[in-house]
Amino acid sequence: MARIELAQVTTWITRLVQERPADLVKAVAERAGCGPGKARSLVKQLVELGWLQAAGEGRKVRFAPGRLRQIVVRYPLAGLDEDLPWSRDFAPHFDLPRNVRQMAQHAFTELLNNAIDHSEGQSVTVSMRQTPAHLQLLVSDDGRGLFDKIREGFEIEDPAMAMLELSKGKLSSAPERHTGRGLYFTSRLADVFDLHANAFAFQHREWDAHSWKQGRAMRQQGSAIYLAIALDTTRTLDEVMRSASLDARNYSIERTTLPLRLIVTEDTGLESRAQARRVASRLTEFKQAELDFTGIDHIGQGFADELFRVFGRNQSAVQLVVRNASPRVTAMIDLAQAA
Repeated sequence: MARIELAQVTTWITRLVQERPADLVKAVAERAGCGPGKARSLVKQLVELGWLQAAGEGRKVRFAPGRLRQIVVRYPLAGLDEDLPWSRDFAPHFDLPRNVRQMAQHAFTELLNNAIDHSEGQSVTVSMRQTPAHLQLLVSDDGRGLFDKIREGFEIEDPAMAMLELSKGKLSSAPERHTGRGLYFTSRLADVFDLHANAFAFQHREWDAHSWKQGRAMRQQGSAIYLAIALDTTRTLDEVMRSASLDARNYSIERTTLPLRLIVTEDTGLESRAQARRVASRLTEFKQAELDFTGIDHIGQGFADELFRVFGRNQSAVQLVVRNASPRVTAMIDLAQAA
């Protein structure tokens, strides 16, 4: 008999216990391919660990999902619609506060739709887990990878620069079908958001006011996006969807924040006019752009002049707002604006 890993059992026990609450031990034995003694031991362990709860005794015992729940499903992408997996395979098995459920549905369907419409892969795996504190969602496909798709569609070779463009919002490789709002708002629904693609990784943390930063890559092929939402969060979907408007009263993306530390390394600072032009790309689509210089000690004269004098002089549609600039950065910006 093959060894039965408890971690594997947890990927299907939540659904199984809701289908077979009165004869769960027998159901586990059938699913795991083991004897009743081993199945009984597994069920006991799952109760102790919080994956199951039991009520009654002897033959009248009935089981139900515990504080820990998980569903994992792999789907072929061909012909897949993103709404049915949520309503049929996932939503019925989780006990979530109303605001978290709404945000989870939005994130789930947006990420799954991205895999369907953009990945060019064959399959996608969706895993959702509930713990006593968080709802966790992982959507991973076997396609070409997000940054490869952006490189082809927008001629952006550097994944960090691609991530900067994504962080602005309104970026879509299929503008006739998408507005570029999905990933932008999904990252802001979550307390923890990790994006892995093409051997690069980027992180967004809700409590970090400075937004995106590079992370440790864990994926070579395809794209994998992980997020976690605290079950006690007071955030709502409507609040997040209004957060990019200037007055928080409509759903437009009117302002954006650029975490410039994304494109700075130990070897490469913000020096050139070409860098400034890439930073300024598409900013006229917004009414306000916050330029966050957190972690950046200095910028070059050419970069400052191109962004704050040349770009600023040639457009009036967007207001540039400087955040967290060091004294050296501020002095260079003042010099460019004075010219």
